[in-house]
Order: sequence, then structure tokens, then C-alpha cells
Amino acid sequence: MARALLIVDVQNDFTEGGALGTEGGAQVAADVTAHARAHRDEYALVLASRDWHDADGDNGGHFAAEPDYVDTWPVHCVAGTDGADYHPGLDRALIDVEVFKGQGAPHYSAFQGRTESGQRLAEVLAERGIRELDVVGIATDHCVRASALDALEAGLDVRVLDGLTSAVGEESRAAALAEVRAAGGSVVDR
Repeated sequence: MARALLIVDVQNDFTEGGALGTEGGAQVAADVTAHARAHRDEYALVLASRDWHDADGDNGGHFAAEPDYVDTWPVHCVAGTDGADYHPGLDRALIDVEVFKGQGAPHYSAFQGRTESGQRLAEVLAERGIRELDVVGIATDHCVRASALDALEAGLDVRVLDGLTSAVGEESRAAALAEVRAAGGSVVDR
């Protein structure tokens, strides 16, 4: 079976100093790059998702002036801004396919996004015969979790490489990884 690597939201706004920075986000960018280089022959495809929010409006209630950090958030990853760009520690040359999500909507999963040509992630994976998916990126307890759960729902064999993720909090990280395991996914350090 063909395996792919999905790099979730390794963007400036989700790393240290960003609008929603996670501790260790910059290190995740460097470590994901090292992993993708070292294991390139194990992956038939390397994909990356990006939050790509509209500059105007609240993106379906996703942005709020007084965010609750559960369902509403400060402005982040606005399309075309530095915050929405990949962290410089992530080598873009390793990415075969990009998926953009959250354009006007509160999307968390990469499976809700589309490529520049309009394809959904599930369509790209099916076309390439991908049945196994390794998931890495930011944040473990939000977009990595949602992407892994949607991949499992799509019938894929999913591994979250936890050593290649960063989270908002340790309790929420543990809960997210437990949810992935309960849904049939596996969690490994790398």
C-alpha cells in the first residue's frame, strides 16, 4: 500500500511569535523537514495544508475580537500574509501537493481544504492510490487531530507522528491523541 506524509499547518502564525504560536513550533518545522528528507523514499506523496483565511469578515465566526480560544480565535493565517506562509524551517521543495483550508469558513481538517485546482484532499489521495497516511504538524490538539480523524473516517490507515507535532497544551494534546487512538489510528513518537 502507498503511504503519504501530511504536513498540517506548519505556518508562521502557529509558531513562536505568531498570532497563535505554539511552543516548539519552529522546532517542528525543522524536524519535519529532516524527517521528510530522511524518509522520502517511504512516501509516495508529501502533502501540506495551510490555513488560508479571508482578509475580510470573520471567516464564518472563526475570528473574534474577544476570542474564546475554543471556537473563536484572533485573526491569523490571512491569505497572502507572512503569518500564512510556511515557517522558514520547513523546506517547501519537499511538498508535492498543497491544500488550502478555511477560506471564509472555520475549517480545522486538511480534508476540508482544496488544492489550487479545486480538488479535495481525499480525491488527491484516492487518485494516487494512497491508503496509509502519516500526519505531522501544528497543532496536535486542533488541526492535526481533526485531519487524522477525517483521514480515519475516509478509511485510511493513519499514524500521527507525535514527535513531529506541537500542541496548544499538554492536557489537550493527550486528549487529542487518545481520541485518534480510540478512532483506530496509531500514535508513534516518529
